[in-house]
Amino acid sequence: MTKMLPWMKTVEDFPPVAQALAAPSGLLAAGGELSAEWLIAAYSRGIFPWFNANQPILWWSPDPRMVLFPNELHTPHSLMRTLRKRHYEIRVDTAFSLVMDGCSQSRAGQDGTWISAEMIAAYTALHRLGVAHSIETWIDGKLAGGLYGVALGRVFYGESMFTRVADASKIAFVHLVRQLQRWQFSVIDCQMNTAHLARFGAREIQREEFMQLLSEGVQARSMTMPWQFEDDLIE
Repeated sequence: MTKMLPWMKTVEDFPPVAQALAAPSGLLAAGGELSAEWLIAAYSRGIFPWFNANQPILWWSPDPRMVLFPNELHTPHSLMRTLRKRHYEIRVDTAFSLVMDGCSQSRAGQDGTWISAEMIAAYTALHRLGVAHSIETWIDGKLAGGLYGVALGRVFYGESMFTRVADASKIAFVHLVRQLQRWQFSVIDCQMNTAHLARFGAREIQREEFMQLLSEGVQARSMTMPWQFEDDLIE
């Protein structure tokens, strides 16, 4: 028997994540809005939106969950050599819309991405509230790559990254993780399992464990705004 997917009408309609489908893994509900209120409510419950332009809003909470604990970061030796050249500048929250636009561009082997104009508008609204952040790598005065995500308490939810220059997004990622370690963030939510993230030390944990981390992490005091990264993150 096919399980009916709950249709969301109010922000209180989010079902318990344990009710998410096994196939496709983590699909929990549909409908609702991409407003700041809905997004904050979703992330605080371990839920995130992911859907294509021709679909309704779909909400997910996969099991297992791919996460990176900041103190488990692994930086490949080749990337460390690049980082130590210091030929780049890391900026935070100076070009959020440009980073989202970069992440929305089609990749090799893809017709497009799930980052639609609706998504960009929704996360830009979160950015204005100081909830969504962009970490940017600038080289020779140009945006070379970066990533964006959502921060609640001491939990960071990574959303997407892009690069125009080799290793530019990786540079931003390493700076982010090292700064989050300094700030004592408990976990970085990577959502889905990818070999790229696994190379940096990300691993899968059971959703139940993730939800326990979340219940503690989102209650922690949020970082003072605006975000400022320390200068000595790379030895």
